[in-house]
Amino acid sequence: MATTSAAEQPLLDLVREWSAAELAGDWAALGDLLTGDFVGVGPQGYLRTREQWLARYSSGAVRTTSFTVDEVRVRLYGDTAVLIAAQTQRSTNKGDNADGAFRFTLIAVREEGRWRLAGLHVSPNAAAAATP
Repeated sequence: MATTSAAEQPLLDLVREWSAAELAGDWAALGDLLTGDFVGVGPQGYLRTREQWLARYSSGAVRTTSFTVDEVRVRLYGDTAVLIAAQTQRSTNKGDNADGAFRFTLIAVREEGRWRLAGLHVSPNAAAAATP
């Protein structure tokens, strides 16, 4: 089992806060975690600005009943970090099934002493989907 360094712990805390906000659909909490120029890339390649990412929740379009993140790997580069993890969810988007297993890459930056998410890239996780 890998150990967590003191420098990595705030980033793991950020992932936990982000996961909890995504699960709860708490767009206000998410807004506090994202940089002003945040960009999310979805599993089909679409781009969403910070405002578009938050609007999925503030509008009620996305409803999530399960959001689990594991296998988090942290790479630090000064005031920037790259995190790669596995994620599964049970959710709907505008009433359509959005369940899935994904891999994501988060880009975090330290602003005024605090870590925030500047970017997110989501890809389908075929390896997890193939597991019985």
